[in-house]
Amino acid sequence: SVFSSQWPSLSGSDQRTLASKFVTSSMASPNFYPAAFKDSSIIDCVIPTALKHLPTTVESGADNTLRQKIFDYLVEDGDYSTAAKVLGAMRMEDMDSTSVYYMSPVERADVYVKVGECYLEDDMSVEAEGAIKQAGMIIESSGMTMNSDGEKTEKDQTTVTLLLRYKSVYARVLDSNRKFLAAAMRYHDLSTAYLHTDAIEPDDLLVMLGKAITCAILSPNSAQRQRTLGLVYKDERLSQLDAIPEFQSHSTILTQMFLNRIVRKEDLKHFEASLADHQKALMGDGLTIVERGVLEHNMVAVSHLYSSVFFTRLSEILGVVDAEKAEKTALKMIADGNISGSIDEVEGVLRFHPTGSKEESSLLHWDETITSFCTQLNKVTDAVRA
Repeated sequence: SVFSSQWPSLSGSDQRTLASKFVTSSMASPNFYPAAFKDSSIIDCVIPTALKHLPTTVESGADNTLRQKIFDYLVEDGDYSTAAKVLGAMRMEDMDSTSVYYMSPVERADVYVKVGECYLEDDMSVEAEGAIKQAGMIIESSGMTMNSDGEKTEKDQTTVTLLLRYKSVYARVLDSNRKFLAAAMRYHDLSTAYLHTDAIEPDDLLVMLGKAITCAILSPNSAQRQRTLGLVYKDERLSQLDAIPEFQSHSTILTQMFLNRIVRKEDLKHFEASLADHQKALMGDGLTIVERGVLEHNMVAVSHLYSSVFFTRLSEILGVVDAEKAEKTALKMIADGNISGSIDEVEGVLRFHPTGSKEESSLLHWDETITSFCTQLNKVTDAVRA
């Protein structure tokens, strides 16, 4: 074949001419694809070589059409990362509307969302994040919104679907990259923003709510995490999750955490079984993400129950190996500002310091007011786009 043995001897000009001819003629033949994809020499050698040596413009943008065909074939074959690379290399013109490669903002964003979806299928979260950020920039710069006035046209529906996919993929990317608090907020926004529309099925919205709870529970202890737990705790659909096997224990654990109750290890069995692999990762301190999160939560819960506690007793409550481990956890949380207290190493006692001065209370109220305002603003914005 000229694309293998003879290819290196051809001049650059001849290579580009031949590559262009192959792409246009193969796309013009109604029987060439997808049969050609089953020939390993074509799919592994001829097509990649041709696509790498194309001229600036190919007639009718046939190379983009070919990339779309290859993408569909690879996705069906389960080779998601290769499919993402093929589609991501499409030529996309955003200025010159007369170009054969011109694509509207919706079309360009759709390409990057598809690329992100495929990378996530192969657990390539870094690559998925890069693609979804590209989609986000296009959506933001074009002012893409969802028309809520009157009957939706086919174009409106395409935009709605794209924006939903974009938001969903973005939440999954944050989740995969273990940015659990940000992911929880994204999932919760998705589960509520389209609650009174037909854009997403109610069951799918419940799944989003369940994922929001998962990520909130896995998030590091902080004031923002507590506020996020509160938002989900107040959701009227919370009890409905008990009927979904994957989320049947989520409402119980969420309630315990939001109300600062101690969470026992036996309470976590169903929750841990529902986690994805990246959510079960072992951290540098030898604890899983869940174990660390529950340990920190229980330490805060203990601070609400005791004014002081011996580390021997604290280790029993926390379910850690020994008093030394309990002391190290307390020391870190005091240093991070997650609890207020002091350690008496001689007596082996942790003393909790009361908090809640008027100044702190005012600041907390102000912070919660701002958070509530931002949440409502997000809902209004999504409602306008819905």
